[in-house]
Amino acid sequence: MPAGTGPVLDALDAQVLEGVAGGESTMQLASRLYLSRQGIEYRVGQMLRRFDAPNRPALVARAHALGMFAPGQWPPHVLPERVK
Repeated sequence: MPAGTGPVLDALDAQVLEGVAGGESTMQLASRLYLSRQGIEYRVGQMLRRFDAPNRPALVARAHALGMFAPGQWPPHVLPERVK
């Protein structure tokens, strides 16, 4: 995929992806983002399908491989150009 192309996430999905990449649990994400556990699971499930990933670690690896995260930052941050 050429640089500058690839998936674009809405702001909430970007926050969920950042949390998953940072090792937050479903309940931690739900509490921080004021969503239900089911809401987080739904959004993670949608991203798993969108990124064709079998699980959360693979989702993070695929997002990293696609250049979704700002380099050299912890906790991970989705690049602004990847958020709509």
